[in-house]
This record gives sequence, structure tokens and C-alpha cells, in this order.
Amino acid sequence: MPLLRVRNLRTHFHTRMGVMKAVDGVDLEVGEGKTLGIVGESGSGKSVIALSIMGLIESPGHVVEDSRILFDGRDLARLPEPEMQAIRGNAISMIFQEPMTSLNPVYTAGNQIIEAIRLHRKIGAKEARECAIELLRLVGIPSPEQRFSAYPHQLSGGMRQRVMIAMALACEPRLLIADEPTTALDVTIQAQILELLRELRQRLGMSMILITHDLGVVAEICDDVAVMYAGRVVERGPVSAIFRNPQHPYTEALLRSIPLLGMTQAMPLNVIPGKVPSPLHWPRGCRFAARCNYAVERCRCEEPALAESGEGWAACWLREQRRRSRSEGALHA
Repeated sequence: MPLLRVRNLRTHFHTRMGVMKAVDGVDLEVGEGKTLGIVGESGSGKSVIALSIMGLIESPGHVVEDSRILFDGRDLARLPEPEMQAIRGNAISMIFQEPMTSLNPVYTAGNQIIEAIRLHRKIGAKEARECAIELLRLVGIPSPEQRFSAYPHQLSGGMRQRVMIAMALACEPRLLIADEPTTALDVTIQAQILELLRELRQRLGMSMILITHDLGVVAEICDDVAVMYAGRVVERGPVSAIFRNPQHPYTEALLRSIPLLGMTQAMPLNVIPGKVPSPLHWPRGCRFAARCNYAVERCRCEEPALAESGEGWAACWLREQRRRSRSEGALHA
């Protein structure tokens, strides 16, 4: 059994304009010791999935009743808040997008790590301090004894992100969720943070969900990938298979949009025309149909389900046409 199984996850927000269906029927799996990448455009629902798993969706939002978030056999969507608090930050931890807004500016980095440790582990103040310093050393912060007493504004962006990682690892979680962990960092620091996450996953044997819009990051450190579009997963499977042979036109378009070495100003980037539809009014049929080069009338009328395609799963009527063509070819042969 996978460590985490998400089934039919729907997270909605009630607004003055109507119900915003930010996540609208998502299925995901994360295996023991594996890393799942979740990619997609801004507004596709990636971060809302993470907050739903962590039980951090607040009013006017809610996780719809028939959603299932099964972690080690327990349905997190059904747990009362006291039981969820025992899991959050302990068995499941999360690294948020922007460390400057996630860290408390009036507490030192060390005290914030200590708080995370003592919340879930019954140890004394001295032992917790030693543990916090060791965590700072583990995430590669130089002179951890000195940085322990530093406030967030006294640390660089890369160091703040490392403090966030140390806090997330304080209780040795089985699942770590990293939501855009390299946002606003320069390229060199991004590479260091990603390498650190890969090393820590291997050393601690934990599973990880990496939320990003960068397919290059996914190719580098993920085992599996789920491609999000308009609140749904349109394709998921092993990274190598999806990069080699994408089964959904949206995945194909994303891969074509990656800048390549040697490109000049005279060589414009490939772009996906149009825009993501509003979560207040999802269109009928396939939600990518209006931007898809392969769309036919059926795509605009019927919504395809996520089904086996190639080595993974895809939600596209095109896969059925391809399968039919292969079958007819085999018959003629």
C-alpha cells in the first residue's frame, strides 16, 4: 500500500460570486520513500492540495465530504482536529513557499525549531536546544550555535529556507510536503536547496511531495509526477515515461515551453495560447479543450476520466483514438 492515497479530493471555497472549485476530483498516490512532483500553472490547485492534506483549509473553504485522504490507512479528512494536530508537524510536515512570511519575526530561528520539537516530543529545554542546533547543522547552516540565536531578518533567503526545512524535519516526518521550496531564491541557492532535499530524503528514508511549476526540478529529483490543470490531474505516472512520451496535450505543451540552452532572442519561446478557465465556472467537457491543438467536438462535450495510458494515467480522449489506431493496425498486420 502507498503511504498516502488521495481519492476524489474536492476542496471548494464559498465566495460572493459563487462556489470556487479549486480542487475538483483529484487522485494521487505517494509510495514509501518516493518523491511525487505536482506541477501545473498558477491557480491549478497545487497548493490547495497540500493544505487539504495538512488539514489547513479554513472557512470559507472546506474539503467536500466524499473526499478521501488516506495516510498510513487513516483518513485524514475524517480526523477530529486534536488528532490532526498530533499528525501535523510530526508524521507529516510542510515547507511553505515564502520563509520570510512563514517564520515569526520576533522569535529567533532556534526558538522556533525548539517549539516544533517540544510540541510533539517530551524532552527538556536543554535537550531540545541541542537537537535544534544539530538540525541546523544537518541542513547545512554554518556556525549553527551562532545562527541559533539569529532572527529571521538577520538571515539570507537561503538560510531562512534551511531553517524552515530544519523545522519540518524536527520530528523526523514520514511525509514531507515542499510547496515551491525555491521560490524567490537565486539559481545557485535553488540548486543547493534541491540537492539538500534529495540528500535528506535518502538519509532519512521519508516520502516527499514536491509542488512546483518547474519541470526541470521534477526531472531532477522526483520519481513520479502528477500534472495539474484547472483543479484536476490530467496526467500522472513515472517521470521518465512522461518526459519521454507524454500522453496528454497539456503535458506535451508544457514540455515544449521549457527554455533550451543555446536559444537566442530570435528564437521565441513556445507558449500555450489562451488562459485557464475560472474555477467558478468550469467548462463542459475537457477543461483544456479551448487551448488544445488536437481538440475535437467530443472534447468540448464530454469530460474524459483519468485512465491508464502508456506507462501512466491520462485524462484525454486522444489516448482512446491512439489505442484504437494501434488495434486496427495490429488487425491489418
